[in-house]
Amino acid sequence: MSFTLHGIAVSGGIAIGRAHLVSQASVEVDHYSIPEEFVGREIKRFERAVKRVNTELDTLEKSVKSDLSTDVAAFVNVHRMILEDSMFSEEPKQIIRSELCNAEWAVKLQLDASLAQFADIQDEYLRERKTDVRQVVERIMAALLGQGDVVPEKLQTRAEDTILVAHDLSPADVILFKDHQVAAFVTDLGGATSHTAILARSLGIPSIVALHHARQLIREDETIVVDGTQGVVLVDPEKTVLDEYRLKQNQWNIERKKLSRLKTAEASTLDGINVELHANIELPTDMDAVKQSGATGIGLFRSEFLFLNRKDLPSEEEQFEAYKTVAEGMKGKPVTIRTLDIGADKNFEEGGPAQSINPALGLRAIRYCLAEPKLFRTQLRAILRASKFGNVQILIPMISNVLEITQTFAAIEQAKAELKAEGKKFNADIKVGGMIEIPAAAICLPLFLKKLDFISIGTNDLIQYTLAIDRTDDAVAHLYNPLHPAVLLLISSVIRQANAAGKPVTVCGEMAGDVKLTRLLLGFGLRHFSMHPANLLTVKQRVLMSNMAEIEPLSAKLLKAEDVEKQLGYLERLNGS
Repeated sequence: MSFTLHGIAVSGGIAIGRAHLVSQASVEVDHYSIPEEFVGREIKRFERAVKRVNTELDTLEKSVKSDLSTDVAAFVNVHRMILEDSMFSEEPKQIIRSELCNAEWAVKLQLDASLAQFADIQDEYLRERKTDVRQVVERIMAALLGQGDVVPEKLQTRAEDTILVAHDLSPADVILFKDHQVAAFVTDLGGATSHTAILARSLGIPSIVALHHARQLIREDETIVVDGTQGVVLVDPEKTVLDEYRLKQNQWNIERKKLSRLKTAEASTLDGINVELHANIELPTDMDAVKQSGATGIGLFRSEFLFLNRKDLPSEEEQFEAYKTVAEGMKGKPVTIRTLDIGADKNFEEGGPAQSINPALGLRAIRYCLAEPKLFRTQLRAILRASKFGNVQILIPMISNVLEITQTFAAIEQAKAELKAEGKKFNADIKVGGMIEIPAAAICLPLFLKKLDFISIGTNDLIQYTLAIDRTDDAVAHLYNPLHPAVLLLISSVIRQANAAGKPVTVCGEMAGDVKLTRLLLGFGLRHFSMHPANLLTVKQRVLMSNMAEIEPLSAKLLKAEDVEKQLGYLERLNGS
């Protein structure tokens, strides 16, 4: 029987093949009591299991090819930190002692307690770490039960047309299957920012997550189509539908080959308007993807990711090495480092801003840094030292008034004076910009333009604050609308004013990487985009096929459109060729 499932597309492409249902060990385990004299033996059994998982992670890291090393390192490090955290390395031992229970049950109790802590986390990236915790625990469970990684026999004979269907897959599972060239994978659980999704994109495997019931509804060896672009799985499709998707699959492959040829092409419109396409990164390990995309700079280095998933704060030296690596890697191209944007739904494991009733409006980003001058000075010193090795710029997040800019400049000058006194070199003329992501900043922009060298529009927060909508809240997420007239008026106004003042302006939020909005932003006057490296070549292709003489009048009409239908009509015309 033919039917269709819808989920979250995390890696593009179209795959056609036969389903293989992946079986996985459940974290539901038996509970039994042990005599007090057996507690020591049970704790040793637990310690052996943890040691075995550590060994498995080491082996996994060494077994993959070098072209995947940065992605593997990212998730292996997270999994190792979880494994070494006292929450999982020590607490289960205490539970064994106090409850006189088996190790499996102690680990499960600790898992339940840990997962409960994720309930109030709003940030999508951090919420996905819940999956990492569960996957680490599953590995410990497997070790306790004497299980290990096993490649299904079926994959050894016909992997190339096999589509994995699982309730969930860990990054380790994905890598385990990679050498057998599976066609795609789909899972019931997962999210777009999970490590599994990131690895799927780096492997080029069409993938869909959050299908909810795929593992139950799809049968072994059933023919399925995975549309990793639209997030659709077609089960047992009719011949005409299958033929149609085979044609789409060929077209997709041809288009990807064409896009790769654009890597070195200069991004300019048909009528000769040059456009800068930069990349957003979280860590230095993202540099491989940046180079593959052909980005002409780093438009947003989210430095807070150096501070997350750890108990201590990164030292000045550690931060310096990270910033220096990126600066040298870009070989003179601009590298914009955003200062610590911590608080709200992104926080340190210990310390950091105290949770408030409404953390999104609380002590966060530049507010927090100015309240913690020692922490801020350490980061500024590291950035300034790295500026000697490349074209580094400083970006201030979440500015809302001129006083914050003045105080930030004073902190930068203090850091410069310290470094000069110590004989450490830096770029004394380093450029400083600000993020426009609060409506107040957009409205008072002329005041900021007098102080700043450049500005970046953070569309993600700007939309949320303008519309009073938390896009991570399922109840209102459907109201999150980049095309809301108020949002477009603010964005177009900021771009126009910055251009008039001769100050560079970049859009670095999700809108920059949405190819449906590329021409609209060009029509508003935007000439600098910064996005996830995976989106860059698609956006470049749209730029190369655009004519400003046609785009500008349509963009102006869309901005003045009074209803949604007219707005969408103009957008369709903008993207019509």
